Amino acid sequence: MKYILKGLGCANCAAKMEEKINKLNEIKSASINFTTKTLTLELKEDVKENNVISKIDDIVKSIEPDVKLLEISKELKEQDNDNGDDDDEEEDEEKIALAKIIISGILCLLGIFLNVNDGFKFAIFLISYIIIGYDIIFKAIKNMFRGKVFDETFLMSISTIGAFAIGEFKEGVAVMLFYKIGEFLQDKAVDRSRKSIADLMNIRPDYANLKVNDKVKKVSPNEVNIGDIIIVKNGEKIPLDGIIIDGNSFVDTVALTGESIPKEVNVNDEVLSGMINTQKLLTIKVTKTFENSTISKILELVENASSKKANTEKFITKFAKIYTPIVVSLAVLIAIIPPLIMPNATFTEWIYRALVCLVISCPCALVISIPLSYFGGIGCASKKGILIKGSNYLEALNNVDTIVFDKTGTLTEGVFKVTKIVPSKNHTKEEILKYCAYAESFSIHPIATSIINEYKLFNKENKEIDKNKIKNYEELSGYGIKANVFGKQVIVGNTKLFNKEKIEYSKDVNVGTIMHLAVDKKYCGYIVISDIIKNDAKSAIRELKKFGISKLMMLSGDNKEIAKSIATELNLDDFKAELLPTQKVEEFEKLLNNKNPNQNIAFVGDGINDAPVIMRADIGISMGSIGSDSAIEASDVVIMTDEISKLTTALKIAKKTRRIVITNITLAMLIKVTAILLGIVGITTIWQAVIADVGVTIVAVINSLRCLNIKD
Repeated sequence: MKYILKGLGCANCAAKMEEKINKLNEIKSASINFTTKTLTLELKEDVKENNVISKIDDIVKSIEPDVKLLEISKELKEQDNDNGDDDDEEEDEEKIALAKIIISGILCLLGIFLNVNDGFKFAIFLISYIIIGYDIIFKAIKNMFRGKVFDETFLMSISTIGAFAIGEFKEGVAVMLFYKIGEFLQDKAVDRSRKSIADLMNIRPDYANLKVNDKVKKVSPNEVNIGDIIIVKNGEKIPLDGIIIDGNSFVDTVALTGESIPKEVNVNDEVLSGMINTQKLLTIKVTKTFENSTISKILELVENASSKKANTEKFITKFAKIYTPIVVSLAVLIAIIPPLIMPNATFTEWIYRALVCLVISCPCALVISIPLSYFGGIGCASKKGILIKGSNYLEALNNVDTIVFDKTGTLTEGVFKVTKIVPSKNHTKEEILKYCAYAESFSIHPIATSIINEYKLFNKENKEIDKNKIKNYEELSGYGIKANVFGKQVIVGNTKLFNKEKIEYSKDVNVGTIMHLAVDKKYCGYIVISDIIKNDAKSAIRELKKFGISKLMMLSGDNKEIAKSIATELNLDDFKAELLPTQKVEEFEKLLNNKNPNQNIAFVGDGINDAPVIMRADIGISMGSIGSDSAIEASDVVIMTDEISKLTTALKIAKKTRRIVITNITLAMLIKVTAILLGIVGITTIWQAVIADVGVTIVAVINSLRCLNIKD
């Protein structure tokens, strides 16, 4: 379940809320996405939602009194009825904040440059200070009563009031003024980052044209049911998954796959929500509700990605909890000890230096910028047709050392075609094809589909398969099919099945998948089915090797000759063939047991047949899984096209995101430590400390935006 934290503007506060909510007995897990202001909850069994929400609301209010906890449905309803009031309210708040900065700034300059007596100067500085800082002081006092002492409002209040206490009126005002300017710019930078990510994911359809009798009614996509008919005009987003029942056009799939070339669609073709109709009017019969549509699943995946945090994020959250108290304790020691033990040292001088340490201690640069970086990287990947289900997986991609591929549908097209029919004595090609097609008619395997399609082409009368003629159907995974067809026992399968059944078969050598046929235990012949390597497979494997992947391997259920041919042509490092699904898992387990603990092994498959291995891998990647619920469920990374080259793109995005994160951490820590050290020795002033603190936050947030535009 998900909730919106309306009005959430503090990343550090979000981290504190998340920590406290996770400590509730009723909560199994809770995660706050600061970028989308979303709280995702998982309750323990037998816990009612209403019983815990009031507790969560109390936690939120205790940390940020102005933040509202709203149900997603309520928030969406508010957005649907919104006439721009929220935008106007935010704009008014910005204007008020800017006006305070300008007025306070002018008064501060008057206090500095006017040649008046000290009492009048003090009054000018005090008025300037109250205008710019009263809300900070008021909030700090309220927070202290709630037990929140070491937050930024307390630090700013104590440091600026301390400056006034030691007669540094100008510095007291300047510090609060610079802080508010920095906070204003920081909010603008974070807001820009949020909007950039929102624009990147702005693929949610706003409405659907529902056909009711002879009229078309514009409704919310949530109101459309399975079986309803919708109309999609030129330039409109397809709001729900469905089948075209009238019209033909070209659709833009870039929001789903990152593919810029429009795709032609006709009657009976499946279209997915999020595609854009670029030409003619389409009439579509809805096959999925909006909640279960492709676009909803993609949005949910990306929005929930923040709940699976990278180790770096977890470290920064823990670090922020101890960092501020340590710096405050250091400031207290700096203020007290030197004047007591050093000759000629004054309390005024060392309190001032302690105040510098207090100002610089806020960890916002790290707490804000690092989650933004990861979320930006995930958003960038989704724009390119790569769904990464968490920042932990984005980070884990950096440590991939070995990639293991399935063959069919991953390295090869997975579109099989019958290339040869070889009957034994007293049998015809038509007879072989007919028995095989009937036996395979209940299977959804690509090989079965190719045989059925060939039968329909071969059969001059173009008769459909009469499934009433098939009895006792049994599909043997990794072997083949057994069934009773036309009253006869039919066995169709590979050599392993025929060895198991002790039926003699042809030992002819052919490049391709061989499906042998036996009727009533008598061998009748075989069919050769061939698959082709994907167009970008060779270049993708070459690029992965250049990128530094040390081992590229294939696990296949196909026969050894075919697997060897594919592995040789693609220049793979190793392969294993003729594997049952359970044997694939066993082979993969061997790799996991022998790997370097600091390295990860990824498995790339079609997301359906390979689900057990995908789920066992350090990083499970499914290929060409657009619209496939099972693939999205099983995988950690979903590549929504059939392009293996997207693997390199995903690795590049992961590497660039990590570089940006490391840059932000290094920059923030270097500047803060330097400023603290310079403050201790008396070189850094308070207002310089404010610039260092707020400035590094703004730079880090802007740097995080680079994650949104990582090139292939």
